[in-house]
Amino acid sequence: MHLDPTFDRQVRQVAGAAAAALVADGMQVLDVRTPEEFSDLGHIPGAMLLPVQMIASAPAMLGEPDAPVLVTCEHAVRSKVATRLLAQAGFTQVYELSHGMSRWEGPRGHQPQAMSGPSPWLLECGDLLPRSGRALDVACGRGRHALLLASAGLEVTALDRDGAALARLQDQADRLGLPVRTRVVDLESGHADLGDPGYAVVIVTRYLHRPLLPHLLLSLAPGGVLIYETFLARQAELGRPTNPDYLLQPGELRALVEPLDVLRQFEGEADGQWMAAIAARREIRASANGPVVS
Repeated sequence: MHLDPTFDRQVRQVAGAAAAALVADGMQVLDVRTPEEFSDLGHIPGAMLLPVQMIASAPAMLGEPDAPVLVTCEHAVRSKVATRLLAQAGFTQVYELSHGMSRWEGPRGHQPQAMSGPSPWLLECGDLLPRSGRALDVACGRGRHALLLASAGLEVTALDRDGAALARLQDQADRLGLPVRTRVVDLESGHADLGDPGYAVVIVTRYLHRPLLPHLLLSLAPGGVLIYETFLARQAELGRPTNPDYLLQPGELRALVEPLDVLRQFEGEADGQWMAAIAARREIRASANGPVVS
């Protein structure tokens, strides 16, 4: 991903009372520091936390491109990367807090907050991802994972049934020079086209359609990794979803990904939600006649 410094001219600098007034009017605030800085040093109440290392996913997490956003870090260094990216991605009202939080005199919150952006499970499994190859993002929504994977060097195919969301994602990826190709697909039609097989990574988060699982496994290249995360049945006790078609029973996800080799798994409560998650690899088994893909 190449960020063009000429987009810096579109970023508006703001500080002091002017910045406080924008925040008081309800402007979205994006804080690109670490979680430790966010809670220990204090943050603007209501700010979204997204560390700059994952800033590629920001265009998918914010509102409409013409909605104003104020970006901050501690000393207005990391925020310059974020503001440049947002301006280049097509956001038209990007503000930067001059001098960062080090000179912010307005109210501060100190409570810890979960990071916005990528799934924590994807981040936990980041060491399992290849540095190159093709990736498939299934039920991608606005593309928070597609943008991040593409910024890490993968060629991403992003599938969803929401044509408007995909059009926005494609425009942002093109503006940022990221290798993302979007396709509108009804994944529950019974004949969903996942594209050519041989993906190094297949990622699915917060989506479940059981008949699709065998096709996802077959779409993996030998040695390819499936990163899957969705809700357990107990989630219905807390709220949506409640339809059992979209909820996993304990141990079910592991059975659904057989015969992949399970590398990592989790079942339980995470950030107030009941989740099941797994990372599994399509292996190559040796035989007398040569390698066999399992």
